[in-house]
Amino acid sequence: MKLLFPAPFDKQREFLLARERFVAYGGSRGGGKSFAVRMKASLAALHYRGIRILILRRSFPELYENHIKQLRSLLHGIAVYRESDKSLSFPGGSLIKFGYLDTDADADRYQGQEYDLIFLDEATHFSEYQFRCLTACLRGTRDFPRRMYLTCNPGGVGHAWVKRLFIDRDFRPDENPGDYRFIRSTVYDNRPLLARDPSYLHRLRALPPEIRRAWLDGDWDLLAGQFFSEFRREKHVVDPFPIPDWWRIFRAFDYGLDMLACLWFALDDRGNVTVFRELFLPGLIVSQAAAQIRDASPEPVVATYAPPDLANRQKDTGRSMWEIFEENGIRLSRADSNRIQGWMQIREYLAAENATTPSLRIFSTCHQLIRCLPLLRHDPAVPGDCAQSPHELTHLPDALRYFLRSRAGPPLLPGNAPADDPHAMLLARVRPKSRKGRFN
Repeated sequence: MKLLFPAPFDKQREFLLARERFVAYGGSRGGGKSFAVRMKASLAALHYRGIRILILRRSFPELYENHIKQLRSLLHGIAVYRESDKSLSFPGGSLIKFGYLDTDADADRYQGQEYDLIFLDEATHFSEYQFRCLTACLRGTRDFPRRMYLTCNPGGVGHAWVKRLFIDRDFRPDENPGDYRFIRSTVYDNRPLLARDPSYLHRLRALPPEIRRAWLDGDWDLLAGQFFSEFRREKHVVDPFPIPDWWRIFRAFDYGLDMLACLWFALDDRGNVTVFRELFLPGLIVSQAAAQIRDASPEPVVATYAPPDLANRQKDTGRSMWEIFEENGIRLSRADSNRIQGWMQIREYLAAENATTPSLRIFSTCHQLIRCLPLLRHDPAVPGDCAQSPHELTHLPDALRYFLRSRAGPPLLPGNAPADDPHAMLLARVRPKSRKGRFN
């Protein structure tokens, strides 16, 4: 008996041929993800005699509708489905096992099991803990490829870790960048679907704007409950450029032993702010943090804003961290630490524009700030505030709000600054004649 598949389109073919250890596929609704999973699993089971394959979804009803029912029909007469263990067995000894993971505790069921290929369908529905537990199951003694294939759309409980690994490619020391690959596929790539159901695209376009950005455009900077929905990577992130030497330079930072998060800001003569440098370093004592900030600043700095609690005296020494920073060459200014007003100030800057220039721009080299801003979520218990967990996401946005809240007023829009505006007058007084770029 022959097994006949429809011809895959280009992105599906790229997925079928990918050889990295972790391959993620998707981006928007209608990208042909489930079909690609079924095709890859079936072909692998037929090609490698004795291979063990696991296909996972969040719930069993989803698993049944998307994969079990479809594969039983497709492989009828080739493989035998066993209801007792939810598996398809092939004459050559290959096995496709179906499973589901609803909670982190469900991942414990797979301890000690061995699989050659694991398909994590709708991976953003799973936690990073579940993903890590499953990677330990990729093992065995036979000479088979051992890989994990993930399909994913923006949003869901696993949005942050999938985005970190496959979109931002922000790897930890124990993660090999060569192991990870993302294949972006949208409904526009799925020409067979558009030919069969042209109205599907119209239905996606009719969705509310934020949902449309995720489901149609595959925008990973947007997710349900996103705190800064005003953030647009294409609008606010820019390639580095020479900073004119009449722009005023500021710093702001958030500090704890868990993380030093410092940002550098350039303020132009229209009130626009450019974030052009960042530090994001864990485990530094105060003197080391001060040295890192000092050594990263070759240009004159007008002011460095720091949270007021650094001025609190330590019980064991009677000294404050504020004093230690200043003893190590970092003169500080007290930041306005009001959280809700500070977040509102960031929103104002993200939304405002002067002519064609956004009032807040971020150099593309500030990878951590660009990663953290769109991942902040609303705090369900405090209206107007963002969630403080995961805490590592909040450090650089805190530094951003310290500066924007503490400097002189809101963004200056075209024509809204009177002639005697003190901020505009101050900028005019400090502008030198030279227009040579200070640095890149």
